[in-house]
Amino acid sequence: MITKEELDKLLSQIEQDRVEKTISTKDANKFGEAICAFANDLPDHKQPGYLLVGVHDDGSRSGLQVSEKLLQALMDFRTDGRIVPPPALAVAKFSYPDGEVAVVEVQPHDLPPVRYKGKLCIRIGPRKGTANEAEERRLTEKRTAFARTFDVLPCKGSTLKDISVDLFKLRYLPSAIDGEALAENNRDLKDQLASLKFYDLKEDCPSYAGILMFGTNPRFYVPGAYVQYVRFAGEDEASDFEYEHRFDGDLTTQLGVMEEFIKANIVKMVLPELGGNYVANYPLRTLKELLFNAVIHKDYQSNAPIKFYEFSDRIEISNAGGLYGKARPENFPNENDYRNPALAEAVKNLGFVNGFNIGVKAAQAALKKNGNPEAAFIKDQPTSFLVKIYKRL
Repeated sequence: MITKEELDKLLSQIEQDRVEKTISTKDANKFGEAICAFANDLPDHKQPGYLLVGVHDDGSRSGLQVSEKLLQALMDFRTDGRIVPPPALAVAKFSYPDGEVAVVEVQPHDLPPVRYKGKLCIRIGPRKGTANEAEERRLTEKRTAFARTFDVLPCKGSTLKDISVDLFKLRYLPSAIDGEALAENNRDLKDQLASLKFYDLKEDCPSYAGILMFGTNPRFYVPGAYVQYVRFAGEDEASDFEYEHRFDGDLTTQLGVMEEFIKANIVKMVLPELGGNYVANYPLRTLKELLFNAVIHKDYQSNAPIKFYEFSDRIEISNAGGLYGKARPENFPNENDYRNPALAEAVKNLGFVNGFNIGVKAAQAALKKNGNPEAAFIKDQPTSFLVKIYKRL
């Protein structure tokens, strides 16, 4: 994080493409656009950008008293889904005799383009705005140079014929791109896909994320890209199974199919005691969050499917791939990282999850509210992750 001495130097400089000064404490759009632009780092400074709240253009303080509420509102841009993929940022407060300053330090993102509410925000010198076609292509090419995660790698051997263009254009684009920008979008199809991390322009083929989200036959290229559901009669896998179903196909469609399946076949209203109120055996939100969490975090280089097993007393969801990156058994679920950031962004854009790094906490809260025991996470295995969700008694 920036030091007080470094901040003093920034305050004395005129506003530039790495610094945004404002006296407003409530202009969320201004904050979001600045954070998004710093994360995109179009000029390629490879240095953090700074949003300074409580500062006039000339560097003088406005007399602001920085509250915890303001700091939390600024930090929320990291996880609430308004900016995708989520930015890496830190927030701090600095005190001066004539007022306090809230500072948001934003790191350049490894996987641009980054969007705020569907808008691709950039800054070049004093110019602020939305990227044009050439600028968007520059950001896409920059991402290709940094690409490290499996989902953004090129799916070599695949072509545009392997994805449903209609599904991308009619279902996904309206959910991911700002309406005004979409209306003005005359970009080539490959450029549109690449901008959203679904196509590799250098290799001239879809990325694995593109195949998983829109593929006409994803398992041809990613054999483990399916969810295996089994309902057992008893409390273990040795008991008879009553029903099984395989969810495979493009995730854009299958996520919705899985949600409807949970509603129709798993969540049931029960009467725990005579004269009481009907309650659900499992809260819908918990099952959705934890199943979609497995979809997002699965190691798709493994041929093993996601297992979605329903026993008489619990549900177990497991996926190949243990905790990833910064996430460790000792800091889970407070610290998070993404094995498949492009997939996480796509699932968020489609509205199947509400934000970043809140799914597990939301799932546990829903269980508590419904009267279920806490979910149990088996999180110390290097090659797998398992959660057990217990039925309300």
